[in-house]
Amino acid sequence: MYPPISDYGFISNGDANALVSRVASIDWCCLPRADSASVFGRLLDWDRGGFWHIAPAGDDFEISRRYVGGSLILATTFVSHGGCARVLDCMTEGAPELLRIVEGVRGEVEFALRLAPRFDYGDVRPWLRQHGEHQWSAVGGNDALVVVGDAPLDREQEHDLIAQFRTREGERTRFAVRWYAPETIDPNPPAPPTRSTIDMRLQSTRAWWQHRARETDAAASTQQSALVLMGLTNPKTGAVLAAATTSLPEQIGGERNWDYRFSWIRDSEFAVRSLAELGYDEEADAFRRFIERSAAGDVESLRVLYGVEGQRRLEERTLDLEGYRKSAPVRVGNAAATQRQHDVFGYLLELTWRWHRRGRSPDDDYWRFLTTVVDRAAAEWDSPDRGMWEIRGEPQHFVHSKAMCWVAVDRGLKLAERCLRHAPVRDWRHARDEVRRAIERDGYDEERGIFVRAFGSSELDSALLLLPAYDFVSYDDERMVRTVDAIARELDDNGLLRRYDSADGIEGSEGAFVACSFWLAECYAQMGRARDAASVFSRAAATANDLGLFAEEYDTNRRELRGNFPQALTHLAHIRAAVAIEGSSGIAARR
Repeated sequence: MYPPISDYGFISNGDANALVSRVASIDWCCLPRADSASVFGRLLDWDRGGFWHIAPAGDDFEISRRYVGGSLILATTFVSHGGCARVLDCMTEGAPELLRIVEGVRGEVEFALRLAPRFDYGDVRPWLRQHGEHQWSAVGGNDALVVVGDAPLDREQEHDLIAQFRTREGERTRFAVRWYAPETIDPNPPAPPTRSTIDMRLQSTRAWWQHRARETDAAASTQQSALVLMGLTNPKTGAVLAAATTSLPEQIGGERNWDYRFSWIRDSEFAVRSLAELGYDEEADAFRRFIERSAAGDVESLRVLYGVEGQRRLEERTLDLEGYRKSAPVRVGNAAATQRQHDVFGYLLELTWRWHRRGRSPDDDYWRFLTTVVDRAAAEWDSPDRGMWEIRGEPQHFVHSKAMCWVAVDRGLKLAERCLRHAPVRDWRHARDEVRRAIERDGYDEERGIFVRAFGSSELDSALLLLPAYDFVSYDDERMVRTVDAIARELDDNGLLRRYDSADGIEGSEGAFVACSFWLAECYAQMGRARDAASVFSRAAATANDLGLFAEEYDTNRRELRGNFPQALTHLAHIRAAVAIEGSSGIAARR
């Protein structure tokens, strides 16, 4: 029960995704979209959640796995005494469909299959109906699955389907599960796809991935992270999910469990910067436009995160589920959507500024919205907020938030000047100078010569590592050098970094936050400390699983991944650090 998070592989078509365990069990899948209710969800409740398992009968086999070149098609290879076979898993391009194809490689291998759908996060057991020899439907509530397979499927215990079959060298056994609205398949589903049709869907999905992973500036070390980010990107809207899961715990048995199947504005700026640097302009631009569409209009109703179609109402609620390794509560929705986080102003303006520098300036309508954002940053910078870590305790005067308000005003001034736009320049300059004076006076520890987490505090925060990335200070500024060294020393967690060591309104503790370690490596690289950068980067990169997937956090004592998975912010930070290290070493990007 509940394998380590590192046991899971990630498959996706952008719209929907799934997690596949090392033994080829799909234990997490939400359909028809990544933010829908789960149809397979035993990752969060082993008994009730549902799963789809395909593996050799018995337990005497060895396992290896990899992604099929340049794609998120997962190949799991089983070797037993009798032979060798592999399971190919993918989400079909452009459809809410899972394909599972078993290929014989050598000899003969007997497989067992169990398909146990459980709709609405495990609340609904399906009504199973047979439609011919090789087709079934599973219906419950507003969900329906149509199941087809080469091997005959039998009903077991009313709500599960099972099969046993042998695969020989050169043979394929194919299975497909596709989501439908129940009324569209009542009373009969469409004709099942032929074997050649399923093979063609696999081939077209592979071609689609290879097109997305086209030749770019991405080095091999960052290519996998770029693919994961594409798997988290909705191809229709451009939204990038923060992660594929909800409620994977930051602490086993604790309550730090959040739903990350939404799109954060702060991640948008990180994503646009990282993907554009690797040459993925099309994907970066799609995300930029998603954020503009979702956020523009009324600064008073600005959210820090949105649904994958721009939804704003993301009320948080808890489900009656056991949770991963009994880590309750299990949450869907995220109350952070309505928090006051002032850093969002800076990310919006930085996003526009970076895109202007790439030759795409804001039009008249968007400029009017941006001026209201800058005005808001200039007016509210001296108010407390929840910060980029979305604390649920009392708001504070976070230095990072105030620095990002400075970024908002600074980039507003630059855009007004470069784009010849009307703006209250005098007021904005006054506000920009005022923010800087306040940070350098109240957010700086004169005795230690370092920036601190919040006004009036002596504590540190890894978010401070981002200050030079937005030109608030230079990387070689002595204050920043001392701050970086202090963070590396005081927030160290067995060679990785914690976010902070402060009370945040939630019981329990958390692991090392992997993105922060990559930010530290980036700082070292930009400072010319190549050896330090390489050392920190190697430790952070080693937290990935065998497929190159990063979680949000890492438990350095148990050596296990923690938090939602795979995590976009960690993969984004991985790319930024790799690009910085490559640039600092003078190696030209591969083209």
